[in-house]
Amino acid sequence: MNTTFTSKQVAEETGLSVHTLRYYEQEGLIDNIQRDINGYRIYSASDVVWFHVITYFRRIGLSVNEIKQFNIPKDGSGSSATARREFMETYRERVVEQMNELQQSLNKIDDKIAFFRDMEKTELQKTQSPVVERM
Repeated sequence: MNTTFTSKQVAEETGLSVHTLRYYEQEGLIDNIQRDINGYRIYSASDVVWFHVITYFRRIGLSVNEIKQFNIPKDGSGSSATARREFMETYRERVVEQMNELQQSLNKIDDKIAFFRDMEKTELQKTQSPVVERM
């Protein structure tokens, strides 16, 4: 069983491009990537797991900078679990706000749909009304 992986293997496993793997490394989202004797990157199983975590965070809308904040503290100050929980609580509040804004937008859209349906009924009634001729 492999305990190390090439960039290509990690890309295939995670669905990320090799370029994205390097970008995340350059941005500091993942560090201490080992190199083989030819200078090629060698990833550990925990690196692959972290790439999956990064991918998940990106999918739920976190930016690279926000993921950097989540990936703190590296200086050993405070509890990593506490910092991460607080970060996720803050992010959750933001998502709830976005959901409320989306619900308000959806309500407005539904109101407009109802308005136009009423207009259609009125227009249809006008075209179906018999015309009374004057004598």
